[in-house]
Amino acid sequence: MESLKRNLRPPKMLLKLYSIIILILDLVTLVFGMFFAILIAFYRIFRPPPLKSLRGEVAMIVGAGRGIGRELTIHLCQLGVDVACVDINSENCDATVQMAYGLPGIAAMYICNVTDEDKVHTTVNNIRAELGEITMLFHCCSIPSPRALIQDIPEVRRTIDLAVLSHFWLIDKVLPSMQRAGKGHIVVLSSVAGLSGTGTVGSRVPLSTAQFAVQGLAESLYSELRHSNNNIIITLIHVYPFIVGAEVAEDIRFRIPSYFGTIPASEAAKQILDGVRRNYVEFSVPGYLLYLGHILRILPKRASFMLRDLLDTGVDFG
Repeated sequence: MESLKRNLRPPKMLLKLYSIIILILDLVTLVFGMFFAILIAFYRIFRPPPLKSLRGEVAMIVGAGRGIGRELTIHLCQLGVDVACVDINSENCDATVQMAYGLPGIAAMYICNVTDEDKVHTTVNNIRAELGEITMLFHCCSIPSPRALIQDIPEVRRTIDLAVLSHFWLIDKVLPSMQRAGKGHIVVLSSVAGLSGTGTVGSRVPLSTAQFAVQGLAESLYSELRHSNNNIIITLIHVYPFIVGAEVAEDIRFRIPSYFGTIPASEAAKQILDGVRRNYVEFSVPGYLLYLGHILRILPKRASFMLRDLLDTGVDFG
């Protein structure tokens, strides 16, 4: 009887051969899948996806009082989106609401310190009660960078709280709203510091650290949600700080002015919304500089720093 059982067992060689065949099939499937993904990505460079309609959406814009946040509010209202303008500065926030008055979408003001979890919870509940379930979230807070690495501890903590922890409080409160609505779009804005470390020793380390964390947050959130069927999209946008405005022109030094130049915040907001409406997972403003950031990661460190020095703009904020 024992000899019969031994004869019925598949030889180890066959099991090993079977495992090798399965592995080869998996590798072939992976190679073809990656090839088609790259092919589609190249195709989309020349023929982008159509712009989706945003009419009827409810957007929460954090940092709506100025800059890109203000311009996003105006552009979204023009598209028929109801916008919750969230800012800590009531005067700036009210000015944004007044500028959006009369447009197809509604702009409503909400004063909130997004580093305070309880205040974020209260604000999100107020928005839901007045405008409906939140289906879009934009985090547009401007992040000043401490000049020193550890000498100014309160500013370092403020940078991390505003740039990183506030995302957790917002997403934790807004995500259930999107799940109830059956759709959602979380837009995470990061500065160039999220692609590569910037600045001289000790001058912008907290900012770079925070922006790397923001990028990791967006990628982790995308990985967690991409297999679910909740129709929630995550978009990571790298906004290069030296392109968004005349208000910082005095702080900018261009090594190659004709190559970079500047664009107003309104144009930056338009490019951001175009990418969001095409459901891009990651892009930059300007778009071509995203690839430059990836190249900096591939190059040897010494070569990477030499290229950064050439392109340095002297901007130390996000």
